[in-house]
Amino acid sequence: MRELVERSIEDGHVVHHAPARKNGRRVTVNLAESPLSWLRARGLVDGRQFDAGERLRADYETAALGPRVTMRWDAAPAGPRHGAHDRLDPTTAQIAAKRRFDAAVSAAGPGLSDILWRVICAGETVPTAEKALGWPTRAGRLVLTLALDRVADHYGLN
Repeated sequence: MRELVERSIEDGHVVHHAPARKNGRRVTVNLAESPLSWLRARGLVDGRQFDAGERLRADYETAALGPRVTMRWDAAPAGPRHGAHDRLDPTTAQIAAKRRFDAAVSAAGPGLSDILWRVICAGETVPTAEKALGWPTRAGRLVLTLALDRVADHYGLN
């Protein structure tokens, strides 16, 4: 999905809530693109790191889903379920995703989990996360790539 908007650039930073100057530089931004996808598209994270981040985000989103509180209208299973096509019920899937997420964040380590959560799960840009964490400019991407490497190792990605 694409949600394109034009923004102005001042002092090397994209200005979100200011009208573009007549002679100023402008850039088109896709608001629907995740920060991780943005980094991948520019070659700032590799495929393995991207896959690790997407897997972490998927576990985070699955774990954050609330349990079903209404009737399920899908067909009941015909008999005992065995094999690779078994599905967990929603509550069990949520608990399993939460455990996977917690294990992956623990594998990243205490100094790296903050940037992981902010960029991958909360969808903050790297500069925004750097400011919130009180880090110097451009330190966030380096720390994020280290964290993604650890998460990729945890998930066993090649």
